[in-house]
Amino acid sequence: MEYIRLGGFQPTQSLRSKTKIVEDFSGKVEDAPMWGFDGSSTEQAPGGSSDCLLKPVFVCEDPGRIGTGYLVMCEVLNHDGTPHKSNGRSTIQDDDNDFWFGFEQEYTLWDPEINKPIGFPAEGYPGPQGPYYCSVGTGKAVGREIVEEHLELCLQAGLNVEGINAEVMMGQWEFQVFAKGAKVAGDEVWVARYLLERTAERHDMSINWHCKPVKGDWNGSGMHANFSNELLRTCGSREVFEAVCQAFEPRIKHHIDVYGADNDQRLTGLHETQSIDKFSYGVSDRGASIRIPVFTVEHGWKGWLEDRRPASNADPYMVASAIITTVKSANIPQPA
Repeated sequence: MEYIRLGGFQPTQSLRSKTKIVEDFSGKVEDAPMWGFDGSSTEQAPGGSSDCLLKPVFVCEDPGRIGTGYLVMCEVLNHDGTPHKSNGRSTIQDDDNDFWFGFEQEYTLWDPEINKPIGFPAEGYPGPQGPYYCSVGTGKAVGREIVEEHLELCLQAGLNVEGINAEVMMGQWEFQVFAKGAKVAGDEVWVARYLLERTAERHDMSINWHCKPVKGDWNGSGMHANFSNELLRTCGSREVFEAVCQAFEPRIKHHIDVYGADNDQRLTGLHETQSIDKFSYGVSDRGASIRIPVFTVEHGWKGWLEDRRPASNADPYMVASAIITTVKSANIPQPA
């Protein structure tokens, strides 16, 4: 059983894991035993009181140990059983799974030998952006073997990864995860990230989660958050959608604070982004803070919204928590 957790380093948490050998396990999360770790090594506890607890919250088969192993995503608790301050999952108020999330996780395959994205020359830069997005062919789609291997591992694990594609910058890729329930969506994104790190490790490559890994005229990396609740999926009202969007405007700081480190380098108003200190929304507008998909409009204002501000290095638990809080605060117009 591979127990996966988030460390306490800031501003960006890192994945940690360790292996527990058991003789018999049902594969059900409720049967996964609690465990612990040394929190003083991950900035989650002082050395004089270093014990932290691991509470299993999500289990799937480990595709690297088919038939013999499981991946166990865990929440970090203090020694008294209360949620650790680094535990973003515990802040999500969605116990009835009313909220559905689809996260578009962008990342950059990174060549540690040259400290640049895979496919970049050791000196200088490749040709400008344009031919790399959803590309095919040598010199355009670089690192596909890693991406395809990761996709296969996610599917073997039973994760609800709904697609992959090459992104705008060379060496930049994306996978998408959808789940009914904010906590499950966060669980699956983190486990998919873990599997991606493990896949790159086998190829002597690394994953760069930074939201602006290459400065200059290159797209940054985001984690666009598509979200809905029962109201948005069924209301059939433009006024309701606009009321929800408007609830985000006075809460810019509330969201940006948990949308990933260095996001000011990405949210500049260029490269399909809105400026970090501004808020806007619009139908099919990828330069807005929140995009209203054409699908939603064409289906009688029944569907979802996309918050385009979360960075690739953001914690999906914290992103979901902030979005849920804001949606619930919206002043929804009552039907006439």
